[in-house]
Amino acid sequence: MKALVFLEHHEGELEKGGLGVLSKAASLGNAAGVVLGPGAAELAPRAGAFGAVKAYACDHDALATALPQPRVDALEALVEKTGAEVVLFAASVLASDIASGLAARLEAGLNWDLSDLELRGDELVGKRQALGDTVLVDVGWLGSPRIGLVRAGAFDPVESGGVAEVETFDVPVSEFSALAALIGQSVEAASGPSIEEAEIIVAGGRGLGSPEAFSLLEELAAALGGAVGATRAVVDAGWYPYSTQVGQTGKTVSPKLYIACGISGAIQHKVGMQGSGTIVAINKDANAPIFDFCDIGVVGDLHQIVPKLTELVRASRA
Repeated sequence: MKALVFLEHHEGELEKGGLGVLSKAASLGNAAGVVLGPGAAELAPRAGAFGAVKAYACDHDALATALPQPRVDALEALVEKTGAEVVLFAASVLASDIASGLAARLEAGLNWDLSDLELRGDELVGKRQALGDTVLVDVGWLGSPRIGLVRAGAFDPVESGGVAEVETFDVPVSEFSALAALIGQSVEAASGPSIEEAEIIVAGGRGLGSPEAFSLLEELAAALGGAVGATRAVVDAGWYPYSTQVGQTGKTVSPKLYIACGISGAIQHKVGMQGSGTIVAINKDANAPIFDFCDIGVVGDLHQIVPKLTELVRASRA
């Protein structure tokens, strides 16, 4: 299998999601990383540490902003140049736009929301959840290249210690690809790691009782060096930002430790965090579904338990 893996980057760092997909692709065959945009040539060599045998870099002026169509042009040219059989992306807003645009441009098949990949003989098989994430189904492609969009957090980056050969390339950007221009960009202020990158997540649900109670979770997360997550019900109610939503319609995470506070454990939330290393649930309802799949369950009032837990964590690190 000859694969290209799109590696998104931000503030001089390759994103964890793309590196995880690269590690998985490398375990299945010949995988190359693709870095596009400002600083691509400097970032591309880092792909070797995660299994890439080669890394392609392009920093054409049209790639200076996060617009999808110039990147579709670049990947189209690279697929034709390399004869890649597979093109993989870690799910994000930008990657989804690029993957769908590339599929349309190449008249290729696109499978999305993949949670795993495997080879059966020479055939690539994807796995994705269906029917409300209650079953796992196999999906395939009828032609080549096979384009896949992998669910966020599905694979962890695995360092192999390799070195990638870096090749820079240029691409003529289509006239229609240059019609759009990014005239402004705003970034939500945040502190600490994002929920996709965090090794520890403290998440809250309706059981918190009020948006003000999220301050308890923020203090615990800060003490642990983690991030704060939330359920869909909470973000829909305006209690916490949508960027922190974990679940079927939010983000899939797989931290080493996931502390669920006041979260019932509905299937829609479960599918977004069930890959966590250790799941701790704090809920006053002893019959909450989350106690059926957590590793440690605490039945009690989170408003008393969480502050005490924060105090103990701080004392242990003093």
